[in-house]
Amino acid sequence: MENEVIKTVNLTKTYKVGEIEVPALKALNLTITKGEFVAIMGASGSGKSTLMNLLGCLDVPSGGDYLLDGINTSGLTKNEYADIRNRKIGFVFQGFNLLPRTTALENVELPLLYNRTEKIKNPQEIALKALERVGLADRVYHIPNQLSGGQQQRVALARSLVNKPALILADEPTGNLDSKTSIEVFRLFQELNKEGITIVMVTHERDFAAFAKRIVEMKDGKRVKDFLIKERLDAREELERVNSEITVDEIIDDNEL
Repeated sequence: MENEVIKTVNLTKTYKVGEIEVPALKALNLTITKGEFVAIMGASGSGKSTLMNLLGCLDVPSGGDYLLDGINTSGLTKNEYADIRNRKIGFVFQGFNLLPRTTALENVELPLLYNRTEKIKNPQEIALKALERVGLADRVYHIPNQLSGGQQQRVALARSLVNKPALILADEPTGNLDSKTSIEVFRLFQELNKEGITIVMVTHERDFAAFAKRIVEMKDGKRVKDFLIKERLDAREELERVNSEITVDEIIDDNEL
């Protein structure tokens, strides 16, 4: 189907530890269509990180097929893998993965400079628009240590958008952030998702998974649950609620002084 962004067919991954073979992913069949927002959950060793590495073309499967935006990645060369990863996927990591001595603008420009499929005429302008899109128009020349954790994650999110990817993969994107800042990041994810961007994220926080539209639960390398969220959280409403609670707490604190 044309709207299938992710399709795996009997996807497997086995690691060798000495003479022992350890299956990390077992014949997984998974389809994710354009515009979905999927949270992948599971305990340590469930296979969720292995799956994300395969979906991100950061690793190759031991068997089966993976079609990304209609392209079968099986049999691609190392350079072809790198090209499809750069063109089709935007990454958002827990640790931000920003270059420390480089401005927000330069960090966001980076994927455009590595784009070998076409010559980008105006990378700085594209990067500026991406930073504006995540609310950082006034922070473009700041380096990472001049930014808060939430601002750094927004830079990472802007960087993931500049190549207009078919898919954004987010690996524990709020793992290093406090609750309020995490909700702010999910507000951005939900806004981007409303624009039609497909998002797949790994999270161990069920409360945060509720900001997605669908949850896929992994166990022992298999998909054991897959369901749509009936009562999805609205990050904008949650942010208003949290801000209201903070204001009430401040009033109480002031009255106690």
